[in-house]
Amino acid sequence: HEVTYKGDPWFNVGRKSFALVWNDRVVLKLDTAHQELLFEIRPETFQPIKVATGDWSYVEIGNLDEAELASLVREAWARVVPK
Repeated sequence: HEVTYKGDPWFNVGRKSFALVWNDRVVLKLDTAHQELLFEIRPETFQPIKVATGDWSYVEIGNLDEAELASLVREAWARVVPK
């Protein structure tokens, strides 16, 4: 479900977020190994965020096509959905 935090949209499963807008940037909770690969091969699109919980990436969604963005959102959702 979508919630609003300080005027920005956050997408949650229960109380856990998986996608959000923060500081005018899109943020996704991605698999650790996958995001590290993306940071290395596509630094113009994916950048790490320094947060205590880890596994969060800034994503320049203008650099993604619709199918890739949908796949990344599903990956982020899967990181927080109950097993």
